[in-house]
Amino acid sequence: MAERRIDPEDGAAYTWEEFSAYYAGKYKKKAVEAYWEECEKRGRTRASAKAKAKDEAWGKKAEPKAAPKAGEGQGQSEGQGQGQGCEGEVKSAGNFKVCVCGGAGGIGQPLSMLMALDPNVKELCVFDLSVAMVPPAGVAADLGHLERKSEVKGYVMEVGQKPIDNLKECLTGCDLVLVPAGMPRKPGMTRDDLFKVNADIAKGIVEACAKFCPDAVLGLVVNPVNSIVPAMAELYKKKGLDPLKIVGVTTLDVVRANKFCGEIMNKNPNYINVPVVGGHAGTTILPLFSQDKVAKLIPEDKIPDLDKHVQDAGTDVVNAKSGKGSATLSMAYAGARLGRSVLAGLMGKKRTECAYVKSDITDLPYFASKVQFGEKGVSKVLPIGELNEYETKRMEEVKAQLKGEIETGLKYAED
Repeated sequence: MAERRIDPEDGAAYTWEEFSAYYAGKYKKKAVEAYWEECEKRGRTRASAKAKAKDEAWGKKAEPKAAPKAGEGQGQSEGQGQGQGCEGEVKSAGNFKVCVCGGAGGIGQPLSMLMALDPNVKELCVFDLSVAMVPPAGVAADLGHLERKSEVKGYVMEVGQKPIDNLKECLTGCDLVLVPAGMPRKPGMTRDDLFKVNADIAKGIVEACAKFCPDAVLGLVVNPVNSIVPAMAELYKKKGLDPLKIVGVTTLDVVRANKFCGEIMNKNPNYINVPVVGGHAGTTILPLFSQDKVAKLIPEDKIPDLDKHVQDAGTDVVNAKSGKGSATLSMAYAGARLGRSVLAGLMGKKRTECAYVKSDITDLPYFASKVQFGEKGVSKVLPIGELNEYETKRMEEVKAQLKGEIETGLKYAED
């Protein structure tokens, strides 16, 4: 039997193959080997000594030892919340099948590339419509030349056809489905117009997933997320499936909050973890700066403008691109970050990220907060935590706006 050692970061045991595959490309080989050797001493050193040894192995100072590993999520915080009960069988590292629906689009292409680079992805499927900017088979062929073990396949569907009739091979056996498919908001379109178009697109994909990969985690990037996720989760619930398999990808709000705080405080954003709760649009985006050790040091009079900066960041990108595009590259980065955390959870290395899911931590049925990913996907929806006076006031604005957007999604699911 292969030797297993304890990773002090999460207390779980791994073989060298699993351990090295996880850290490949994130740290130099010698650093990974050094950390592996330190893991062997778990029975003869105290936790503090092991933490120090780990930091020395990475060539870091001891001070940031509590920071997330290689940008993987927001640490290992636990809490009470909604969960799925006992965990299932742990899946092996480096052996996952992932599909990107809308994989030939502006977000889809870089997202597909980042997932193809993930050492835990064995098979990557790139699906899109025949009207995509490039054929998905071309994206797959391009990614197939990367120096990675992942096998990449492209799948195309003609406009007007149904995913459930075309995606059996593409989706069967998938562990994670990322969905950046959908139409961007065009001039003259209302939010309701956008919702109707994109909800129908998402519904087709979700119905196909329910049939061919019901155990997969579905990461939805389809806008408006605040309404789309409740609609799709309720449809899953109607089919007798777990609504917590439907996850709204709000990671970009966290990424932006971390980055902007780092710029203000002249700190590395890798060591900043600002929880962003509520929803994924405008005033529903609430960064909890008070809950991060760096961000809480920002002067109070700067917080309102910083809060607004995070809310309006998407519009800033659209303006910077002169209306010729939106946040595609940063969204792909954020989606891949969530994807890596999901896969790490599936193989038993629990990860925590903010995500928009079915929730009972507030009086709203859907809410973005810290979510723990485990062997079956979402294992815990974590509580919001303590809010300061500014955040408490903003929370009321969040709930007022989010309530109506959730109701739009619930009404769609009833029809």
